[in-house]
Amino acid sequence: MDHLDAGQRNALASLQNIVHADEDVAISVLDSVGWDVQRAVDLLFGHSAPPPPPTTTTMQEFEIDDSDVRPLPPRSPSVYQLVSRPLFAVFAVPLHVLSNIFRFIFGLLRIPVPQFRFTNLSFYTPRPRRSFGGPDRWVRELEEETGAVSISTGRTTAFETAAAGPSTLTARSRLADDTKVLPDFTLGSYDEALRTCEREARIGCIVLVSEEHDDVPDFKRSTLTNAEFVRILYDNNVVVWGGDVRDQEAYSAAEKLQATTYPFVAFVALQPRRNPSSSSRPSANPSPALTVLSRHQGPSSGPTSPSTLSSHLTTQLLPRVTPFLTRIQAQNAARERDRVLRSEQDAAFHATAARDRARIESKMAAEREAAERARAEEAEAELQRQHQLSLEHLKQTRLSWRRFIRRALTSSSLPASSGGLRIAIRLPTGQRIIHTFTPTQSLTSLYAFVGAQLVPSSLSSSEDPTTSPAGDAWDSANLELCLEKQISSAPEWWGFQLVSAYPRKEIQWMPGTQLGDVDVLKGGSQLVVELTGGARETAVGNGDDGYETESDEE
Repeated sequence: MDHLDAGQRNALASLQNIVHADEDVAISVLDSVGWDVQRAVDLLFGHSAPPPPPTTTTMQEFEIDDSDVRPLPPRSPSVYQLVSRPLFAVFAVPLHVLSNIFRFIFGLLRIPVPQFRFTNLSFYTPRPRRSFGGPDRWVRELEEETGAVSISTGRTTAFETAAAGPSTLTARSRLADDTKVLPDFTLGSYDEALRTCEREARIGCIVLVSEEHDDVPDFKRSTLTNAEFVRILYDNNVVVWGGDVRDQEAYSAAEKLQATTYPFVAFVALQPRRNPSSSSRPSANPSPALTVLSRHQGPSSGPTSPSTLSSHLTTQLLPRVTPFLTRIQAQNAARERDRVLRSEQDAAFHATAARDRARIESKMAAEREAAERARAEEAEAELQRQHQLSLEHLKQTRLSWRRFIRRALTSSSLPASSGGLRIAIRLPTGQRIIHTFTPTQSLTSLYAFVGAQLVPSSLSSSEDPTTSPAGDAWDSANLELCLEKQISSAPEWWGFQLVSAYPRKEIQWMPGTQLGDVDVLKGGSQLVVELTGGARETAVGNGDDGYETESDEE
């Protein structure tokens, strides 16, 4: 009411005094007829159709924001409406019955049916009577009644939308050129159709009918199957939704759109907000609102005729709405491109980060392996060094003992025994030594003798130590006992082993074992000295050391 001038308020008050209509409905009707009260009364009572709106019509229709088309609670009726509607409904029932009887009789007599004003009276809103069904059922019934099919089935390329298309009545292939077509009705709910219009920035066409109105069959056959009207909707990608107010979904839509007369056609689309809510925070660019662009209700020979609707779309609605929707679609496409670009950039960033992380982890693993390998090599080298030191120490200790043994054996009186065991010993250098041992002598004496022969010839016997490396006192009687105390492991300590020449049999050193108790040595034997541990030592016997050699025998 605040945006109306004085003349418009007077016209509104006059119309409400005559028809007792709702304020919003009266404003919409007066606006469609140029605020002419007489023509508005004629339109409400179905007497005549309003002329097409002039081309200079303002954009006042766009001031109805999305609150009129969003799912809000029904408007609370006034006390006058609660009392008057049942009375008018009771009064209208016999008139409708008489109208149907006259129409039936005139139809049999082929007499043109006169237009009775009371046949289009709508003093009450019909309540839904069908608890089942919905848009899909209504579209199937519409196809059966009109013999038409969705326009998308008659095209080579189907109408590209997930929620719109032909009903599930039948799957038809290519259609003949003369086949009737229907708009591509959205088979989802009314709210889903509105969300599609809002999300995709498209125009929405809402079609509501009631089988209780006599103009509905003609509207279905003439307007909904009109080729030009359907083509305009199809070419402009209009979201079309329809239903019968006997169904709950269509009845709810009629309440939200304040439909009073059927058939009813409304066009909705996004439009800029003119009067933002005072409770909302002011913004330089408020978001667009889903707005009711226009309402068309009445017989198909007037406001809902195909020519009227087609002219309204081509001359008024599309020129005014399309530029804004095109801009919204361009902004949505730009946002979608930006979103895809950001998504691709994020994916590329994460992929690069993953590759860098894998490369860094691989490098760190290689460095750890190299460090572990270096530590292992250092530890191995240290072990080898310690082993070499141990071997060198053992070699020096062994050499000291051999030199000590050589001096001890040389200075001691070891008479040649004629009845002893004559043993021939072949040294690793190839030299052959023959020596006679008594049967009572131990294996320690035999091994000590052989060890003394392995002292390098470059070391003079005169420089041999006079005391044992262990510092123990010794004499010829306790020499063997002193050696046996030092020996922990025979092969390592002696550094060689004795093997009989034939048959080959190893003579292992054992403490306290006499030579006469060794079977291989009984009666004399030939022994071969084999070095252990890979050491090669040279031992050259002196010709004047008091021992017989093979050359001496010759």
